[in-house]
Amino acid sequence: MNAVAQAVTTKSDLLTGAEWNSAQVRELYRLAADVKADPQRYRDALSGRAVAMIFEKPSLRTRVTFEVGIKSLGGTTVFFDHAETHLGERESIPDVGRCLSRWVQGIVARVFQQTALEELAARATIPVINALSDRFHPCQTLCDFFTLEERFGSLRGLKLTYVGDGNNVCHSLLIAGARVGAHVRVATPAGYEPDAHIVADARRVAREMRGKIEMFRAPADAVTGAQAVYTDVWASMGQEAETEARAVKFAGYQVDAELMSLSAPDSVFLHCLPAHRGSEVAEDVIEGPRSIVFDQAENRLHVQKAILLKLLG
Repeated sequence: MNAVAQAVTTKSDLLTGAEWNSAQVRELYRLAADVKADPQRYRDALSGRAVAMIFEKPSLRTRVTFEVGIKSLGGTTVFFDHAETHLGERESIPDVGRCLSRWVQGIVARVFQQTALEELAARATIPVINALSDRFHPCQTLCDFFTLEERFGSLRGLKLTYVGDGNNVCHSLLIAGARVGAHVRVATPAGYEPDAHIVADARRVAREMRGKIEMFRAPADAVTGAQAVYTDVWASMGQEAETEARAVKFAGYQVDAELMSLSAPDSVFLHCLPAHRGSEVAEDVIEGPRSIVFDQAENRLHVQKAILLKLLG
C-alpha cells in the first residue's frame, strides 16, 4: 500500500462528534485533564507539524484556542480568512483538500455549511476538525461536558437542560450528552426543534449508556431539577435577517433568575458565547455565581489540544 492510500485508510476526522464512542470520549477527557494539569509535558508533541485553519466565520474563542493550542504543542498554523470568499468559490473544495494534504498535517475548518466540511474531508488525506458548521459544533460541546465533569465529578445521569434554538450547539450537546450517559433535556419553541434524526440517534446511544434524551416545549418543565442550564443565541451567524422574528418566537425562552430558580440548588449556567445579554440570557444570570461560561471558554484550549493530540499525535 502506498503512503497516500495508507493515509486515506487510517486518517480520522472530527466532523460531528458521532465518530467517537463513549470509551473514546472518556479517553479524550483523561488526556485533556493531563494536558491541563501538565502542559509542559506536551510542548513538543506536534513539533514539525503544521495545521491549516480555514475560517469562513468570525471567531474569538475558537481561533485563539486552536492557534494557541497548536503552537503550545510545538506545531505551526497557517490561517485562511474566507470571510469574503467562501470555501469553494475561488477554487473547488476537493482541490483545496488535496492540495493542503500535500503541505500540512491537519485542517481546522469553521464553515457555514456542513456539506462543505464533509466534501473537504472526503478528499483530504489528513484529519479534518469541525470548528463549527451550521449543523454541529463538536469541539464546543466536548469541552462543555468536560467542564461539567470537573464541577460535578461524574457525568452519568447528570441533568443538563438546553433552552432555545435547536441549532448546531443543541445537536452537538445531544450527541456528546448521549455518549457520556447524561440526561439531556431540550426546550424549544414549535418549529425550532433539533433535527429529528439526530434526536433519534442520540436516544439510541443514550439508552446504551443509561442516559436519557427528552424534548419539551415549556422551559420551566425542562429546567426543573436540572443541574446545568444551557442556552445559546436565538439567531446564529447567517441568520441575521431572522433576528426580529426569532425574538418574538423566543420571548418566553430567556434564561433569567426566575427560570434558574427551578433548577437544582447546586446548578450551573452555561453559554458557548458570544452572548446577547437581555435576549437569551439575563445579565444577572450570566454574571451571577452560578455562571461557568468562562470556565467553558478556558477549557476550549485544553480539550482542543487533546483533540489535536488524538487526531494528529
